Amino acid sequence: MQIAIVGLAGSGKTTVFNTLTRGHAQTGGFGALTLNVGVVKVPDARLDRLAEIFKPKKVVQADVTYVDLPAPPASTEGHVGTEELPAEHLARLRESDALLHVIRAFEDPSNPHPDGSVDPGRDLEHLDLEFILADLAMVDRRLERLGSTGRHGTPAEREANEREEIILKRLKTSLEAGHPIRDAGLSDDEAKAVRGFRFLTEKPVLVLLNVGEADLATAAARTTALAAGYAHEHAMVDHLSARIEMELGELEPEDAATFMDELGIAESGLERVIHLSYRLLGLISFLTAGPDEVRAWPIPAGSTAVDAAGAIHTDLAKGFIRAETVGYDDLITLGSTAEARKAGRLRSEGKTYRVSDGDVLEILFSR
Repeated sequence: MQIAIVGLAGSGKTTVFNTLTRGHAQTGGFGALTLNVGVVKVPDARLDRLAEIFKPKKVVQADVTYVDLPAPPASTEGHVGTEELPAEHLARLRESDALLHVIRAFEDPSNPHPDGSVDPGRDLEHLDLEFILADLAMVDRRLERLGSTGRHGTPAEREANEREEIILKRLKTSLEAGHPIRDAGLSDDEAKAVRGFRFLTEKPVLVLLNVGEADLATAAARTTALAAGYAHEHAMVDHLSARIEMELGELEPEDAATFMDELGIAESGLERVIHLSYRLLGLISFLTAGPDEVRAWPIPAGSTAVDAAGAIHTDLAKGFIRAETVGYDDLITLGSTAEARKAGRLRSEGKTYRVSDGDVLEILFSR
């Protein structure tokens, strides 16, 4: 689970990275070609409640990896800016499961916007266009190759190449019209056929307005206005004041609460963004609980009980017998697994059971 943090120069994306990861990467352009990587624990109050019941030796949260990447140079005729990134950076970008696109929405006379003015809509369109050009260049190269060699091979290979060509020509039309691939309405089979390209505009995206302290009162309205004009599939829009969140992270909890009250902040933007990132990846958490460990396990929404078993260990999936399952709320209300069993709330589920967020599972398997 990896999310690439992207943004134009001066957007504050590395400050956002430091805020999310509690890191200390250099900001202000000092690390223009530096790649920063950090792992973030996903806050989950359910683990604390389960720990009160089971008194485990350890508690393990789910996590998300964030990669802070330098802004790509602007494309010019014959040169796609994104493809001029260092090979390692471009690989990280393409391998990421989703994008967190930081948009500058703050004024700072000491750090003027490179384009001379703060315009979130313009900046969002700018980087989106760079990613569209990168995907279009990849599609063109592949179509050219298919045109010269795609007619060779076995009948099955030729059929696969023809199918791929049809899909790519459709994507080319969409990209040339300025539409990201995530809006192309690909079926599961079509998406699988082109998955290996790791298209940038196919990835889910969280657009994050990075606002200043003076903008907090209007941040929600600005977010709503930007979201109304960004009606793309698999896209979310939210806001955060990275500088304020960084300052909050350096305070003791009581002082942080006081500071939030003074600023009129009802909830931590940091935790909200982490949870949105988790949702953006299409993930839910099932839980395991016992005297050794209480843990949250991330799995794609819609996963089955045997998928959940495999997330713990492949041996559990291979030898799967059943999953003893109880909902988190029922377990907390009843106070123990034994009481949940007595009350008929503990269920035995088979391989095809669709796991729900917050299910507490015990996997029974044959060795």
